[in-house]
Amino acid sequence: MQNFKQLRDDWEARLQKEQPDVLKERKESFKTLSDIPVQRAYFPPDDLSPEKYMADQGLPGEYPFIRGVYPSMYRGRLWTMRQYAGFATAEETNKRYRYLLDEGQTGLSVAFDLPTQMGYDSDHPMSEGEVGKVGVAISTLDDMRTLFDAIPLAKVSTSMTINSTAAILLGMYVTLAGEQGAPVKSLAGTIQNDVLKEYIARGTYILPPGPSLKLTIDLFEFCTKNMPRWNMISISGYHMREAGCTAAQEIGFTLSDGICYVEEAIKRGLDVNRFGAQLSFFFCSHNNLLEEVAKFRAARRLWARIMVERFKATDPRAMMLRFHTQTAGCSLTAQQPNNNVVRVAYQALAAVLGGTQSLHTNSRDEALSLPTEESVRIALRTQQVLAFESGVVDTADPLAGSYYVESLTDELESRARDYIGKVDALGGTVRAIEAGYIQSEIERSAYEYQKRIESEDYVVVGVNKFQERQAAEGEALKVLRVDPSVRERQVERIRAFRSKRNGAAVNAALQTLRSAAKSNTNLVQPIVDAVKALATLGEISDVLREVYGEYRRQSRR
Repeated sequence: MQNFKQLRDDWEARLQKEQPDVLKERKESFKTLSDIPVQRAYFPPDDLSPEKYMADQGLPGEYPFIRGVYPSMYRGRLWTMRQYAGFATAEETNKRYRYLLDEGQTGLSVAFDLPTQMGYDSDHPMSEGEVGKVGVAISTLDDMRTLFDAIPLAKVSTSMTINSTAAILLGMYVTLAGEQGAPVKSLAGTIQNDVLKEYIARGTYILPPGPSLKLTIDLFEFCTKNMPRWNMISISGYHMREAGCTAAQEIGFTLSDGICYVEEAIKRGLDVNRFGAQLSFFFCSHNNLLEEVAKFRAARRLWARIMVERFKATDPRAMMLRFHTQTAGCSLTAQQPNNNVVRVAYQALAAVLGGTQSLHTNSRDEALSLPTEESVRIALRTQQVLAFESGVVDTADPLAGSYYVESLTDELESRARDYIGKVDALGGTVRAIEAGYIQSEIERSAYEYQKRIESEDYVVVGVNKFQERQAAEGEALKVLRVDPSVRERQVERIRAFRSKRNGAAVNAALQTLRSAAKSNTNLVQPIVDAVKALATLGEISDVLREVYGEYRRQSRR
């Protein structure tokens, strides 16, 4: 029998000769969002054999994990439905969490406001105008107590999107769990703790890369010893994708960050088979459904191979790429916002077909404001319809064997390997960031994507095509506005908190932290002790600023 390449070529030649009209197409060429050319049809690879199949595909739940990290996938347990939420005060956010839990959400995901992310208390001059705007304001242990009021931490899985101040927020969480009587070892959840991507794409860094990386690994060490059910990092490609990178870049640059963290942890003396099992990842799910499915599969296989080939991991749990997914915020449009419900549904479908472990679905109004309760409920119901009505959860890796998906998976893995190789050649992620390489690549891709939109090569419904002169009847949405008085209320809370504490105990705890930072020891326990002494987030951050200095990004010429 002729090989598949010959079969494809003969088919194309016969069509060209006998039915040339059927070869006329809508566009001169078809490409994915990563600029990968898309063929008219796909066929099995010429060299397919049982041996090659097992080497490249394997079985669900087994190395190289391309078909999922568990044999039964969602037949055994659905993904965690984790709606990202936080705004205004801890009281208001607590109400939203309890509402979401009542509506069927299965895990919490905390959004913090910018001052909290940047290590400023709500009463700091730098916080003015930003308190509670894009997340909840958390400055004190009392704020954390209020945030999780009536929510038993021993029974809920919590994800916290926090990076530069990750150790402080985890310190508050651990302290609160102790007050509730929950053993630290019982706590389940994830803290983002990925500072490298802050320098690449997001910008909420405080300290220079060296001290920031040290704090990240301090958390690795603490969690490995004390919190076996806790994911001590969420290595995040999501924000790079939001900044404009392609699917291939999202894999390559995210896994390069992961390589850097693993290398630093090994230098610290940590066992890759232990800490490797507590690593997690965070990806975006964009609009090109099949490319996104292939991206998740390629990332899983590539990370498994990296952990085995580069770091000699032997425990399968340390080879698994377990990941959270959020639908693409950058794809949402202020024009015709109800269209966003459809976009999010397809993006969520891609994440589930790709084997995600947890999922946040964006709300239709997030291009306009923080989401309302109604919009959040629709977003959560989108996940529930997928889980209970669509049937896509009934088998592991439903799109395995699709010639197109398998070809995209191979191509994305190959391109991602190339990016990892380029980062390695520059001396690793930190050096690549300092050289501006990763940032420049993302900026170039964002520019090319925007050109495709402006030329209408890529259609965004309601934006560059199918526009409406005025909003359709009933489409105008109510938007959530944060009460401007939130800062004043927070300032009062902080002042009351400070007035009731033992100032000498606070100063002593901060001095112990200062000495520990200067001696290069692990800082997590001194931070926890400072939290217990009732130091605020800003006060703890100021000690670290004092010892390590603040990072200022250098402009690139």
